Amino acid sequence: MNIYVGNVNHQSTEQDLTDLFAQYGTVKSVKSIKDNYTGKSRGFAFVEMEDGEGASSAITALNDKEFMGRRLVVNEARPKTQSSGGGGGSRGGYGGGSGGGGFNRDRDRDRNYNN
Repeated sequence: MNIYVGNVNHQSTEQDLTDLFAQYGTVKSVKSIKDNYTGKSRGFAFVEMEDGEGASSAITALNDKEFMGRRLVVNEARPKTQSSGGGGGSRGGYGGGSGGGGFNRDRDRDRNYNN
C-alpha cells in the first residue's frame, strides 16, 4: 500500500521515515519529494509498505503525530490522475488562464514598435 506523508520536516531523511514506518511493518520504499531546482525537500513523501495491515496501522498511529518537531499528515495515497493536457488554467502572471503563455519580450516589442 502506498502512503502519503505530509508536513514532513525539511531536515528529515528517507532513512528517518523508513525507521519511523518500519515499526508498523515492512517498508518497501520511501520517496521524499524534492524541488527540481533547489533539491530541497518539498515537505512531503510517499512510503510504500508491503502489506495493507501494517500500512493501516501506520496511518492510524502516525497521522497527527509529532515527528521531528512537526505534526505529520498521514493517509492512503490517492492514485495519480491523468490530466487532460493543456495548461494550468488559473496560473497567475502574464499568461493568465491561457496555460502559462507568458510575456514574450521580442514578440511583443516587434508587435508594438514595428507597426
